[in-house]
Amino acid sequence: MNLERVVFGFFIILALALNLGFVAGGIDNPQHHDPWVLFAALIVGLISSGLKLGDRSQLGALVLAASLVANLLLMIAVSVWAISEGGMEQTISPELMASVVSLAYGALAANIVSVAVLVSDTLMSRR
Repeated sequence: MNLERVVFGFFIILALALNLGFVAGGIDNPQHHDPWVLFAALIVGLISSGLKLGDRSQLGALVLAASLVANLLLMIAVSVWAISEGGMEQTISPELMASVVSLAYGALAANIVSVAVLVSDTLMSRR
């Protein structure tokens, strides 16, 4: 077992799980979405992007691109939440919450692509 691949897979799947945990619930209900889960999804996404920088394969480039898209969307979502409401500790309007969650759904789609490519690469690899 390759420890580097285990850590790499762990962070990619954790980024997907945190992103999914944030978007679960009503899209416009602020009580269903924790800002700290969104922030954790962004931090774990940034860590997983850093781990992907060493891969020079064609599939590695696709995984990195998907991760960068997810990170960009999560950064925008965090910024919208923090700037529009004057901080992430205050309550957020349902309209703004729908925008933040929509951006997080886009990041979720990019994370799903990243995990799907990782799984297909693992299944195609030979021992």
